[in-house]
Amino acid sequence: MQGKNSQLQQRKDDALPRGTGNLCQWYVEQAENATLRDVEGNSWIDFAGGIAVLNTGHRHPRIVQAVAEQLTKFTHTAFQVTPYESYVALAERINRVVPIAGKAKTAFFSTGAEAVENAVKIARAATRRHGIITFGNAFHGRTFMTMAMTGKVAPYKRDFGPMPASVWHARYPNSVTGITTDAALASLQDIFTQDIAPHDVAAIVLEPVQGEGGFHVAPPEFMAALRQLADEHGILLIADEVQSGFARTGKIFAMEHYSVKPDLITMAKSLAGGMPLSAVSGRAEIMDAPGPGGLGGTYAGNPLAIAAAHAVLDIIADEQLCERSARLGAQLNDFLQGARANNTSITDIRGLGSMVAVEFTSAQIAQAIQQDAMARGLLLLTCGPQGNVIRFLYPLTIPDAQFSQALDILSAVMRQHQNG
Repeated sequence: MQGKNSQLQQRKDDALPRGTGNLCQWYVEQAENATLRDVEGNSWIDFAGGIAVLNTGHRHPRIVQAVAEQLTKFTHTAFQVTPYESYVALAERINRVVPIAGKAKTAFFSTGAEAVENAVKIARAATRRHGIITFGNAFHGRTFMTMAMTGKVAPYKRDFGPMPASVWHARYPNSVTGITTDAALASLQDIFTQDIAPHDVAAIVLEPVQGEGGFHVAPPEFMAALRQLADEHGILLIADEVQSGFARTGKIFAMEHYSVKPDLITMAKSLAGGMPLSAVSGRAEIMDAPGPGGLGGTYAGNPLAIAAAHAVLDIIADEQLCERSARLGAQLNDFLQGARANNTSITDIRGLGSMVAVEFTSAQIAQAIQQDAMARGLLLLTCGPQGNVIRFLYPLTIPDAQFSQALDILSAVMRQHQNG
């Protein structure tokens, strides 16, 4: 007799295109904080967080309450038709905390890719230039513009034809592959020499910590040099914090770890604790460049998601999640460093706060650890251009005992693969 999971998998294969692939062959029915339960009653510790969406955990009571209260008022009006105070209030709150020099303004959208696309629109409107420079192994989204900006072909660009023009990729510092800060900066100069003049470049866009690219952290000297280069040529610096924002790195935004500030910041994922919401924040004079009606979207700033985001900001502050992120990340890093002493398959450990990753000698080892961990009740994600990196995106609200239990599972699994 087939189980519910296998039945659902057959229905999925019959009803959905193969492009909507899934990591898990089981189907979730219930989730709470850092625990997932499937339709057959099995449970997992969630170290994936819906791909960095659940820094405040599944169904945090305060988020549930905030959304439920908004449901009694209205679910949608389209903000550009009939505005509402909660949208304005959330923008005010984010403007106060976002690491932008001077007065900031914020606009809301629905997805991370939508935020990045709108940041490009704003940058082009503000500079009257067209060029966009991003980096190798970056991930910025799955729309055509954000696919062009993404520095990885498979599976994101493969088979989808020509990408939009005026996008160039520089090299991102990477100690594992030997790309130094100087080499990365030299690649920018190569672009200026070979591809596009600096006075035609609207923006340089980068993730302070690359997400899909393998959790590589931009060195402080690289970020400072980018700021100097951008100022020299009148180019805007855009930080894509879709994955690194909202306490994941031990700060509200990863850019707070640096001495310089970007001109624009994109955010999404954990902004609304599981509800679809994204935003672009930036210097007021830049944000005001597009004319009325140039920014928006039917669902942009949905009131249910806005209510959830207000609760997220309250939870981060009241439960001191930035501090907890730093503490849990340090504990995880210590664990991984200890494991590395006896594990020849580990090539690197890196990250900021609780945005931590461990790199292995091959994708086969990383995927074997992922599958064995899942069999023992721990859900993990891989990343990196070769798929040989395991990233950790647990809810920052995970109970200490459950966090320790997850590390015990990980320890047992890694010991099985410690010699590659």
